[in-house]
Amino acid sequence: MYGPTETTIWSAIWPVPPGEGPIPIGRPIGNNQLYVLDPLGRPAPIGVAGELYIGGDGVARGYRNRPELTAQRFAPNPFAAPASEAERMYRTGDAARFRADGTIDFLGRLDFQVKVNGHRIELGEIETHLAAHHAVQEAVVTVHANALGDQQLAAHIVLHQQTTEPPTPADWRNHLRRHLPDYMTPAHFIYHQALPLTPNRKIDRKALPAPDIYRPELKSQYMAPRNDLERLLANLLAELLELDKVGVLDNFFELGGHSLQATRYVARVGQALRLELPLWTFLRAPSVAALAEHLLEPPEAGARLMRIAQLQLQLAALSDDEVQALLQSKRQAPQVKMT
Repeated sequence: MYGPTETTIWSAIWPVPPGEGPIPIGRPIGNNQLYVLDPLGRPAPIGVAGELYIGGDGVARGYRNRPELTAQRFAPNPFAAPASEAERMYRTGDAARFRADGTIDFLGRLDFQVKVNGHRIELGEIETHLAAHHAVQEAVVTVHANALGDQQLAAHIVLHQQTTEPPTPADWRNHLRRHLPDYMTPAHFIYHQALPLTPNRKIDRKALPAPDIYRPELKSQYMAPRNDLERLLANLLAELLELDKVGVLDNFFELGGHSLQATRYVARVGQALRLELPLWTFLRAPSVAALAEHLLEPPEAGARLMRIAQLQLQLAALSDDEVQALLQSKRQAPQVKMT
């Protein structure tokens, strides 16, 4: 099925036989029409790419309290019958083309709208607010997939030459959060002397590097873990966020974390320490030091967690062969109890 939310979730369907590829969008469902139009609003010939428009009963009325965006994305349908002059069609922003048999191929996005963690995001909107910062000469936002497959936003920034002190990630987030929701705030901020260009002098987004694994420069200085529990918590967080290290005072969200990653982190911590950990305990004070302080109360529970954390770190330092050898030795010596 294919279709955006603005046309009641799906507007086209295609039965997929085994082994077929590439898969087209297909044909419109009942009471829906699909149009592939050129930049002048004329039907594109078969095989020629254009923008996909959707008409019919599924088209929504518009965006609530956003008349300008509604006017931009919902247009009068010139192909409707005269008796339906009020009918509109939705401009999807998707590139598409008709096949000779009447099915439609999806060719990608005409703009830079992306979907990150379930949210549809216009990258240009983020770029506009970044460019409004007094230190920015040029800014581009891209999407990066980490090792877990999570989509993350990365801001690539060229500063004005007179900028003496680059803003920190916290500065950028504070600036953007005055205009945008949290899910539109990039997880990474990367500085460039100049942005790469294509031969026709446009920004070459494909040539922009992926975020590195180094801890970003935060306002708070790096503080190393001070005990085994903090070391375990920091290691789990660095692994999740794909960073080389995490300080115990580093704010999770300033490191680029988001709510879905917070849920995963709490689950990993709970699994490692063999306890039930509510998500709010971390969200209220999202740092390694604050979480460790919470876990160490009361003292008798803290001593147990310290021992578990020490054993987890010892196991993590062993190779797979050494772990197997240790398990084998325990099987052969049943009088020795595993902790």
